[in-house]
Amino acid sequence: MHRPVSPLLHDYKPSARTQVKKSTAFHWFVLGLGLPFVGLALLLSLKNASGTSSLLDNKELTEPVPQLASDIPIVIGNLTEELTPIDLSHIARLPEIEAEPRYDSINVTVRSGDTMERIFRHNKLDLSHLASVVRLPEAGKYIRVLRPGDEFEIRHDQGQLISLHRKLDLTSALLVSTSESGFRAEIVERPIELRRRLAYGRIETSLFESAAEAGMPDKLIMNLAGIFAWDIDFVLDIRSGDDYHILFEEIYQEGKYITDGEIIAAEFNNNGRTFQAVRYIDKNGRSDYFTPDGRSVRKAFIRAPVDFMRISSSFNPRRRHPILSTIRAHRGVDYAAPRGTSIKAAGDGKVIFRGRKGGYGNAIILQHGGNITTLYAHMSKFANTARLGKRVKQGQTIGYVGSSGLATAAHLHYEYRLNGVHRNPRTVKLPQAAPIKDEYREDFLTAAAPILEELDHYKRTPIAAATFD
Repeated sequence: MHRPVSPLLHDYKPSARTQVKKSTAFHWFVLGLGLPFVGLALLLSLKNASGTSSLLDNKELTEPVPQLASDIPIVIGNLTEELTPIDLSHIARLPEIEAEPRYDSINVTVRSGDTMERIFRHNKLDLSHLASVVRLPEAGKYIRVLRPGDEFEIRHDQGQLISLHRKLDLTSALLVSTSESGFRAEIVERPIELRRRLAYGRIETSLFESAAEAGMPDKLIMNLAGIFAWDIDFVLDIRSGDDYHILFEEIYQEGKYITDGEIIAAEFNNNGRTFQAVRYIDKNGRSDYFTPDGRSVRKAFIRAPVDFMRISSSFNPRRRHPILSTIRAHRGVDYAAPRGTSIKAAGDGKVIFRGRKGGYGNAIILQHGGNITTLYAHMSKFANTARLGKRVKQGQTIGYVGSSGLATAAHLHYEYRLNGVHRNPRTVKLPQAAPIKDEYREDFLTAAAPILEELDHYKRTPIAAATFD
């Protein structure tokens, strides 16, 4: 009697299906690792059995059984290649780079009383080499004459001169170096880079204080005052709220800031008046400043021929004389300034008087075009270049402030006469300087347009971004 087997008797036995799955996975793993070796063994056995292999397209196997992994043939389709060592003997070796010889270097700053001979002796350098350098035409004049502050860089090998370098100016230097025949000298360039920058200032008290607050250098603000000196009296005309924009160049060398360059364009807003100037260089290298329409910003005369501190006495036909205590017309302007301050020619002219002139003391009279004369009085002394009968240029120093003649303190008394009649130097309408030449006019207008556009763009830039750091 057969009873059916109860499934409960097999509840705790491992499942045959589960065992098969585990076994199958393991076998596939072993088989995957072993197939390459099985294939290699089969290939070798076929070779030993028949000497041929259909896998190699019936070619004879005459090579020995590979012994190293690098000698095992690579089978790619029906092609067989053997890995062979690469021969590098035919590749030329790169030449060894010799290190540049190292020499001692001396940086010298010339002091008062120094000579090149003294410098060579102090640094134990070969004096015969100095004698050879001095005889070089290109080097002699720069070696014999030294000024305090001149800088040299000297390289040597135990006292034997290798090279000498001296800065001559911003863009050139003297270079002396060794050669097969001795020494050679040449003038080499020192490249510079010009970068444009904008400066902005707003006046509360004075032009120079506004510049100091904005961090501008003195040179830049002095150049600005010089450009507009014919239209603006920077002592008397300045008002609180006046402002100005300056587009100028900065000079860099080897990535380092050196100094400020020229002003390219400028605008000055003074008491409701706006003045603009653009720099232009003609084909002869002469530079000047012009208004946007080509008129020269210069006038035939400057308002104040001296850098003064204040006006001590204005033009006044009924002024009481401070010494004579009588009503005596004051037909000029007195500019108070320290003794020794330079007095400049107000315009181009010829010296028609130089000497002592009564109450004027030491005085000079210049004759200008258009029947105009100017007088400069109370000088302490005359400039050697302003001799009687000589011509002088506008801005040229003709003498120095003093108190000679009837004067209570150091100052310049300045008079302006037209056809022999005294005019107030501060208010007389000054004749214009010549405008830009016709041959340059179109070129100037073309060059000025993008510059003025750049200045206008900067003006619209937030002030915080336009001022100095």
